[in-house]
Amino acid sequence: MNDNDIILKVDEKPGAGQWFGLSFQHLFAMFGSTVLVPILVGINPAIALLSSGLGTLAHMSVTKFKVPAYMGSSFAYIGAMTLLMKNGGMPAIAQGAMTGGLVYLVVALIVKFAGKGWIDKVLPPIVVGPIVMVIGLSLAPTAINDAMYTNAGAQTGYSLSYIIIALITVLAIVIYSIYGRGFLSVVPILLGIITGYVAAIIIGKITGLSIVSFTGLTHAKWLDLPPVVVPFVSYHWAFYPSAILTMAPIAFVTMTEHFGHIMVLNSLTKKDYFQEPGLEKTLSGDGVAQIIAGFLGAPPVTSYGENIGVMAITKIHSIYVIAGAAVLAVVVSFIGKITALLQSIPAPVIGGASIALFGVIAASGLKILVENKVNFDIKRNLLISSVVLVIGIGGMIINITQNLQISSVAIATILGIVLNLVLPKDVSEQ
Repeated sequence: MNDNDIILKVDEKPGAGQWFGLSFQHLFAMFGSTVLVPILVGINPAIALLSSGLGTLAHMSVTKFKVPAYMGSSFAYIGAMTLLMKNGGMPAIAQGAMTGGLVYLVVALIVKFAGKGWIDKVLPPIVVGPIVMVIGLSLAPTAINDAMYTNAGAQTGYSLSYIIIALITVLAIVIYSIYGRGFLSVVPILLGIITGYVAAIIIGKITGLSIVSFTGLTHAKWLDLPPVVVPFVSYHWAFYPSAILTMAPIAFVTMTEHFGHIMVLNSLTKKDYFQEPGLEKTLSGDGVAQIIAGFLGAPPVTSYGENIGVMAITKIHSIYVIAGAAVLAVVVSFIGKITALLQSIPAPVIGGASIALFGVIAASGLKILVENKVNFDIKRNLLISSVVLVIGIGGMIINITQNLQISSVAIATILGIVLNLVLPKDVSEQ
């Protein structure tokens, strides 16, 4: 993608008439995953929306408003949060989340003094391309499960109706992206989700299935304050060292995902965020956002691939659009009716949208390899990419403890980096 293909660059502001729709599209894209994490753990999703918006704005401030990254609830901490919720409750989770943010800040400080010259050596195209592909493709089962099963987490309740709704959603996104004109061409995700939502209502009426429920919307209040939990204040200065020891190490795992997302953004926007504003700034932004989330009593946050997918499809990378989405998330967290409406979006619609979003991320990794003319006749390149792709997409995990895992993305990233460093570059074909 050339600069001429980009509709709005990072520092460009959208027109007043388009701004709201473009930002609301990002709100839709991140909503499903951001509220799913707190729901699984037992936290009010409104507080997750509040923390994602405030965390995104904080990340932008730290990175000098140069990195168009949206921060949403992290799935990496679900196991640890579930355990801590049983033993220490929300204050324990909050302290653990804040500690994870402090780990980011410490690593950012180390990076600042160690310099940035190592980045190109550690992360060349042959490593970056497959890792970016893994980031998108490793999320594919989540999208497909939402599109196929009435109980996606347990993979039970196969539903043809769900598949039809998901396909309608993804095809609508494709049609709006390719054939849309004017404003329609820049909000294909939003329009696709709306189309899928309407289709879900109609199919539900025809089949008699309860696909879209308006119960929550009926009982929701217009103004509903998010239930903020402030550690050390809400619960009499209690201290939870086990929470700190449980959640702090997970920050090192999510850092590898952070590197991958920055790589994708570098490719999309034709910039180098490792150099400007610098890796120490992007890490610090993540750290500050996590500390804010913990202080409010929300799940830890991380940069979101869903929103990167929206930018890839629409070719709109404006920091103003991301900031607008963050402000909308904060506003929506106080409006019970809107929160309930967004929560009523059924899983197959989210799944259909995710198919497009995650696929675009994976294709961006392939694009990196093509643009840099990586030669796969060289065994070294072939083996590095093969190992990264199979481990990352295959879903290999390493269980350190009962509640601490190293994800497939993290393992693939680490192995890709190690293989690139240890394999000699002058290996010839035999």
